[in-house]
Amino acid sequence: QVQLVESGGGLVQAGGSLRLSCAASGRTFSNYAMGWFRQAPGKEREFVSAISWSGDTTYYARSVKGRFTISRDNAKNTVYLQMNSLKPEDTAVYYCAADTQPWVIAGDYNYWGQGTQVTVSS
Repeated sequence: QVQLVESGGGLVQAGGSLRLSCAASGRTFSNYAMGWFRQAPGKEREFVSAISWSGDTTYYARSVKGRFTISRDNAKNTVYLQMNSLKPEDTAVYYCAADTQPWVIAGDYNYWGQGTQVTVSS
């Protein structure tokens, strides 16, 4: 089992930045690829970004590429999502997830955090 806890969400004005963190506990963090997803009210959970276990490979949704950066620190059992140039349409609950590969489909992940709210005001 892997336990995931997100933090760093909040209210920010459009154009601002936030950094989300996801702290993992349980099994060896460095064995897992990690993903970030988000879900806005009334919408399906959508892929945001993913990173391989080593950190060498990253993936981004087209809507966030160039604005968001995913990274991980295996010594701290933590994955990060740096979000810059935020837009109101980035408003959602953000979830981190863990699995054996950096999947881009939510259903492929076995472990999930509880989510953290990000609200971007215009």
